[in-house]
Amino acid sequence: MAHSAFWQDSATANKVVQKLKALKTVSEPWHKHQKKIKETEEFFHLSAEEGEDFLSHLNVDLDKLTEELGNLEFYAFFGGEFDKNNAILSINAGAGGTEACDWVSMLLRMYTRWAQIHDYGVSVTDILPGEEAGIKNVTAIIKGPYAYGYLRPEAGVHRLVRISPFDANKRRHTSFASVDVIPEVEGDIEIEIKPEELRIDVFRAGGKGGQHVNTTDSAVRITHLPSGLVAQCQNERSQHQNKQVALNILKSRLYEIRHREQEEKVSAENAKKQKIEWGSQIRSYVLHPYNLVKDHRTDHETGDASGVLDGKIDKFIEAYLRKIKTKT
Repeated sequence: MAHSAFWQDSATANKVVQKLKALKTVSEPWHKHQKKIKETEEFFHLSAEEGEDFLSHLNVDLDKLTEELGNLEFYAFFGGEFDKNNAILSINAGAGGTEACDWVSMLLRMYTRWAQIHDYGVSVTDILPGEEAGIKNVTAIIKGPYAYGYLRPEAGVHRLVRISPFDANKRRHTSFASVDVIPEVEGDIEIEIKPEELRIDVFRAGGKGGQHVNTTDSAVRITHLPSGLVAQCQNERSQHQNKQVALNILKSRLYEIRHREQEEKVSAENAKKQKIEWGSQIRSYVLHPYNLVKDHRTDHETGDASGVLDGKIDKFIEAYLRKIKTKT
């Protein structure tokens, strides 16, 4: 980066900056805590002269340091090729009608709050509102170091049980939504897409936006004809920008499929893709008659359902990653 010509190629320079940021995310906390451990050791040798109060404060600091080091252990779980990348998050309504669409909007808010807690960016690239309320499906890019590594355990079916705000009789309803998470892979991947394999449609962007967004055919939908995969984007300022984002999402999805096909276990898992309905959920969120969020893969649970829906999902992610790490 100190080279005089470094910023002449801004695209390459930005990739290097992002790589440096990802490396610092891992290395700097370890250096910081290594220094803290050394300081704590030095203070411990002084504790005999300072008395019990000093030792008591030192124990509090040590407990905090132990907890922080436990959190840093998280990074040991991120050994995948693309774990350090941004994440492309897709949420789709399943069984439950309007309830399911509202559940999608709740999940989008949960992941947005989680991203804000981690100082990550969120860019919604495509959204389809429900007919009455909520969202039928939405795609967003979560931008930050190790976003994909964190969020990949969230892929699967999520189940909500609550008293419906749309039911005048206040009956209990069960809704389902599926979450899909893939890494955002950029120009450095080897994947060939021939122009004749693509169908590109432009249309008028919907939803909230400025005058330019709503009055021009700036939204772009790209269909990969051989696979049937579709990617679209409508939230950027120009048709060109929307096309680039949609093409990048399509490339990421194609690469993920081909990558999985090389792994027999994941391929077999993909072949028996679960339906978005009863019995296939990875996690249940019960808001009535009691509050409980439970992950059915790890049995990790909490009664703080409102906290979870406000983005506090790290304990669920950690429990799953620890279980997978133990198996391997």
